Amino acid sequence: MRKDVRILLVGEPKVGKTSLIMSLVSEEFPDEVPLRAEEITIPADVTPERVPTHIVDYSEAEQSDEQLYQEISKANVICIVYSVNSKKSIEKVTSHWIPLINDRTDKDSRVPLILVGNKSDLVEHSSMETILPIMNQFQDIETCVECSAKNLKNISELFYYAQKAVLHPTGPLYCPEEKELKLSCIKALTRIFKITDLDNDGILNDNELNFFQRTCFNTPLAPQALEDVKNVVRRNMADGVKDNGLTLKGFLFLHTLFIQRGRHETTWTVLRRFGYDDDLELTQEYLFPIVKIPPDCTTELNHNAYLFLQSVFDKHDKDRDCALSPEEVKDLFKVFPYMPWGPDVNNTVCTNDKGWITYQGYLSQWTLTTYLDVQRSLEYLGYLGYSIVYEQESQAAAITVTRSKRIDLQKKQTQRSVFRCNVFGAAGSGKSGFLQAFLGRNLQRQKQIREAHKSYYAISTTYVYGQEKYLLLHEAIPDVDFLSEEELACDVVCLVYDVNDPCSFEYCAKVYKQYFIDSKTPCVVIAAKSDLHEVRQHYSLSPHDFCRKHKLHPPQSFTCNTTTAPNKDLYTRLTTMAMYPHARLRCMCSCNRCTYCLCQSLLKLELLRSVKAQLRRVVHNRHMAQADLKNSTFWLRASLGATVCAVLGFAMYRALLKQR
Repeated sequence: MRKDVRILLVGEPKVGKTSLIMSLVSEEFPDEVPLRAEEITIPADVTPERVPTHIVDYSEAEQSDEQLYQEISKANVICIVYSVNSKKSIEKVTSHWIPLINDRTDKDSRVPLILVGNKSDLVEHSSMETILPIMNQFQDIETCVECSAKNLKNISELFYYAQKAVLHPTGPLYCPEEKELKLSCIKALTRIFKITDLDNDGILNDNELNFFQRTCFNTPLAPQALEDVKNVVRRNMADGVKDNGLTLKGFLFLHTLFIQRGRHETTWTVLRRFGYDDDLELTQEYLFPIVKIPPDCTTELNHNAYLFLQSVFDKHDKDRDCALSPEEVKDLFKVFPYMPWGPDVNNTVCTNDKGWITYQGYLSQWTLTTYLDVQRSLEYLGYLGYSIVYEQESQAAAITVTRSKRIDLQKKQTQRSVFRCNVFGAAGSGKSGFLQAFLGRNLQRQKQIREAHKSYYAISTTYVYGQEKYLLLHEAIPDVDFLSEEELACDVVCLVYDVNDPCSFEYCAKVYKQYFIDSKTPCVVIAAKSDLHEVRQHYSLSPHDFCRKHKLHPPQSFTCNTTTAPNKDLYTRLTTMAMYPHARLRCMCSCNRCTYCLCQSLLKLELLRSVKAQLRRVVHNRHMAQADLKNSTFWLRASLGATVCAVLGFAMYRALLKQR
């Protein structure tokens, strides 16, 4: 809604423009009327709409044409005042004032006009028969009011209607000639209906109607009031009510009825609550609330956001197969002005055997969007009505801004849920296959992907120490000299080479030495296409020697040429390395030389020593007891106790080893 309203009064001399303003202010007819009243401002707290209102007078005697044009350009609404007892002033409305105003305003942004018939106290008849044809001829005319500055008749109403014409205009909502809602209004109200239809059955039941009423007007409807509303629709529309609930046609009919009865403010209250401006477009403030993101921080969806997205998925998964068919996806995005997901999304997240996005893939895509482009995610949540359904100030409440990665490194722990892995490799090295294998697609399924639908991202969940985390894989461009900051900023790096291509590893070595040799980002070398014959690389060092020299893990064999879905253990290890970049984790090779294996060996040795020490103490105590006691039953108990201790010690050792 506008922050203020500017009302301009124009008309022929002596029609009573100034008298109307002074009568409004002083609440009595002035004895002496100046040529022009000074601009006055009515405070917000004394206006029905709680909006400051500026009232501007025009005097032909005191102002030039240029000043008039300036006032017309600044006005939000223009009152054309005529005298009901002067045919000449009425004729001037159409012959002079309306053409003048239209010439000075853009066709697409015409100001609303109000015809004001003053001096009604001087005649016994109404001027409406003369004015109605004029109103039908010019669509910019909102209404006509007959009043009397002398008798104070309809003075307050005049300025209320002027205010209302600005704050609750008819033009964007309703077409008087056709007597129906305009297409843009139908589109906006349809989106509102779909958001309010929480179970997506095409009907607003009593609970949903009460939710709508409480959301827009802060109060629920009484049961009898609900029935009265539905009865009004029943009497006028055969299919407006179904299963004792309001259909979309019935919902639109109600708003048509509100407008026809002059209650535009009801429809405008609904539209503005759902984010619409005066042009029935969603406002920038609604779609893009401010979210401050400090450097080195990332954005994630919080728990409430995932619950909301889960409810949206359940609402549109009509066949309950935990996947969204193309028709269900279209239905989900009907509240959007465009289709936000293209065919590449199906190759970015997990899908079922039919190629439909699964529940996990659906949440993954939302996670990806929030991580890469939080403003886009806020926009999408705005279209879906997150802030309305969850009664939040804005959809910014759905976003968690993680703490700086630098602090995570200092504390050696993180609270983040999304980790990025950038995948580097020469053209044809197998990067795309590595991404698609993460989504469970073997080489045979990957061959079915069209080149135009290819995605450079892949995201899914992995489990690290029982915690569900998202791993985001990004395939970087294969140009070693033009890597952007975005391609270098990540939590873990994969350097992929083709074991069957002798020139493939050289690219990986160059990328590592140029960008990551002094970086704290963990790096892993992937020996892709390991099902093929391994050839000698045309590089000064073999991949194994290169990794040994730079203290990297040995190259990890990988292939997606399998009969079943590729193994995902490697992706879990990558996520673990991203979470704990300083920790020397599982060596991935059972080499028994790296820190992890040595620690495991020491742990085994320490456990064995502990168990042996326990057994020695038990045996020592048994011999001491034998010297003092000669009861054979005691010997049996001591032996049994030693056995139990030994078994418990060994079980403890196995349990700790398994946990590790």
